[in-house]
Amino acid sequence: MPARAHIWLFPAVLIVGLITGLRLIALFYSQADIFAQEAQYWLLGQRLEFGYYSEPPLLAWVIRATTDLAASNTPFWVRLPAPVFHALTALILAAVAGRLHDARAAIWTAVTYLTIPLVSVGSIIISSEAVMAPFIAMGLLFYLRLTDSGHLSDALLAGLSIGLAVMANYTGVYFLLCVVLTTAFAPRFRISAPNAIASLFIFALVVSPNIYWTLANDINFVGRTLNIANWGGNGQSNMPINFVDLGEFLLSQFFAIGPFIFATLIFLPFAKRKTRPAGLLLFALPIIALACFQALLSRATVNLAFAAYPAVSLVAVIWLIEAKARWLWMSLLVNGAAAIGIGFLATQAESLYLGRDQPILAQYLGRDEISREILELADTYPGAAIVSDDDAILADLFLTRQDRNVLILSAQPIERSMNYYQRAYPLKPHSAPVALFVTTQQQVSCTTGSSREIAKIDTDQTAYAGDTLRIFRVSGACLRDLN
Repeated sequence: MPARAHIWLFPAVLIVGLITGLRLIALFYSQADIFAQEAQYWLLGQRLEFGYYSEPPLLAWVIRATTDLAASNTPFWVRLPAPVFHALTALILAAVAGRLHDARAAIWTAVTYLTIPLVSVGSIIISSEAVMAPFIAMGLLFYLRLTDSGHLSDALLAGLSIGLAVMANYTGVYFLLCVVLTTAFAPRFRISAPNAIASLFIFALVVSPNIYWTLANDINFVGRTLNIANWGGNGQSNMPINFVDLGEFLLSQFFAIGPFIFATLIFLPFAKRKTRPAGLLLFALPIIALACFQALLSRATVNLAFAAYPAVSLVAVIWLIEAKARWLWMSLLVNGAAAIGIGFLATQAESLYLGRDQPILAQYLGRDEISREILELADTYPGAAIVSDDDAILADLFLTRQDRNVLILSAQPIERSMNYYQRAYPLKPHSAPVALFVTTQQQVSCTTGSSREIAKIDTDQTAYAGDTLRIFRVSGACLRDLN
């Protein structure tokens, strides 16, 4: 029986607030440097546009707003929106669960979502999934309200929510596919044609600035998508089926969502006893299937299926409450312990070692120190630009340079541009009279002009461990040879 909000709201807000407060403390004391992708999000926000080469704009806008209000671009402020947006998502999902079932489902759906391991990781780093999540949850809420009420206002709010989800992360568009499948196979969740048109109109209106920006900037959307997905991006004429990558992706989902929720997701479609909202699996399984297809063809990151997690949390908790309550408590115990461990790891990133060689979180360490070393060297070469062929190095250089008046550029590939830096900060033949080229290449060959190695950077126990970073002083005449 649907629960009134006053029954579940206070305990849900209390628990979500407690978990989020602990995460903010862990975030404040986190020793993990800004990761390359996070630094890029920050950099995108320094140019407020309706789109970027590989990303929609909403996350960049959010980071820009947060860091401007705080007057700081330290890791805490860059990452602050992540736990806050996940907390909002948990409360919205609680509202959906309360509407579909009862107060217990509302409270435990919120807790289940917040303790999903990938959400725990996504609360101490910043990613577009965190910003997308509450809008996916709002889309579910207003869509379900629409199926019950038929009100135009719910149709408009559903379209607005999913439009904003897509403006945060392009995988939000999967929601529309899920609506189509739900309409075909779950009559309970069908909506009228006028409401569907109204919802699609608002959706199109919300995403239209990004579409306009893409067209206005002459970006090949198909080519960009193939490049991001790694479909033929290296000149491949065919893409072999890769069952190993598929197996690795499924295993990553086992750990990302937690073993008991994962098992529920597999078991539920075949269970004899199904709950009333079992049709909501159509808002999860197609997304996971598309991610598996991507893994089969090329590669799929663990977060590719994240848009399915809100619906998974809802359906799994409601079914577990009715059919296998013990699994629910075990899931909360296991995922809760993982959430605590993840927060602890962030605060001890510099002191926890795997064996005696490298810190466990080495990929999150040392980036800012190396960037400062490069920038300090550049200070001794007035007028020199800093050039790199590594987007991770470029990302942190932009974040770390602060008020330094130094030109930072990306070496250009031989063929078309492959990332944001090559499009927004391209190296041109006459960009500077001299450049410091930061690279893992052992030497730089010049057809004209000259280059010489002036420094090597110690990368031990940092994100660049295993690579030797060299800095070459390159004359202006040689810039055309950097790629």
